[in-house]
Amino acid sequence: MSDALVSILDHLILQKVFGPSDEYLRMIRRAFGVQVTVDAANISLKGDAESIRKTSLLFEQLQCYVKKHGELVADDVQRAISEILQGDRISDVKPLDVYGTKRVRPKTAGQGRYVETLRKKEVVLCTGPAGTGKTYLAVARAVEALRSEEIKKIVLVRPAVEAGENLGFLPGDLHAKINPYLRPLFDALGEMIERDMLRRAIEEDRVEVIPLAYMRGRTLNNAYIILDEAQNTTVAQMKMFLTRMGFGSRIAVCGDITQTDLPSHKKSGLVDALIRLKGIEGIGTVRLEASDIVRHSLVQQIVNAYEQTGRVVFDHQHDEDNQNNAEETEVTELLP
Repeated sequence: MSDALVSILDHLILQKVFGPSDEYLRMIRRAFGVQVTVDAANISLKGDAESIRKTSLLFEQLQCYVKKHGELVADDVQRAISEILQGDRISDVKPLDVYGTKRVRPKTAGQGRYVETLRKKEVVLCTGPAGTGKTYLAVARAVEALRSEEIKKIVLVRPAVEAGENLGFLPGDLHAKINPYLRPLFDALGEMIERDMLRRAIEEDRVEVIPLAYMRGRTLNNAYIILDEAQNTTVAQMKMFLTRMGFGSRIAVCGDITQTDLPSHKKSGLVDALIRLKGIEGIGTVRLEASDIVRHSLVQQIVNAYEQTGRVVFDHQHDEDNQNNAEETEVTELLP
């Protein structure tokens, strides 16, 4: 059992660090297994040496964060705990300002790096398992850019590739058939923009949600263009999409290279782009991990279970050749 003291910058600051009714303090105790007491000048910690070291660092940085930003919410504390546990310093990532008073905050260290990359780079390629916030954070960044007038339009794009089902079996006209593929993008937008405001933005052509095939022949200036489920694009489709970028535009490409629904003989455009575009200035790549999953806790356990048995293999992919396997290995190695 070891102990340590952490200086208190200000008791009002410490009150915000501990949270309402000490909610954040209980989160920290559970995460690190330390005993925490407070006197007039110091926070006293007791526990094993490594936990004490990390908790000391956490309290020091959280106090500095509150001093700079004036506020702290549960998501900030959870992200800070995640970053400290992963051996990182707490990233000072500004929350994404979307419409109204809503702010979207990265909840893990990986998400913090992703948000920073979205702000710095003109083209961002992001891979990661389900639930890591790849598309959600990209949409939030696009809404923020639209609100601040960095861009004039948001374009959300998805390839209409079936995951074991066929478009032809869905009822209705073309719009009705493609709507299920675009629904996740509408859901993300709906969490950030009020329904009436979103409807008006769509009518005024400031927000557009379309299938990938509708991008051919267009050039989009001053737009934030997001491609979701990019692992389901072919090489030709990815090239077509990326070359739609006009002046003043930004692109975010999101996908999970372990869950492609393409036929086994077709190469994923996302895998190809990660290799082909490596090292180009202005293009950033981010790899999110299972530790960045922010859905139900069972989702992270499911992803971990699949990762323990190797790359996810679907029934229609079991005959993939050695070349594709080698390409995925190369992508895994080059991603940060």
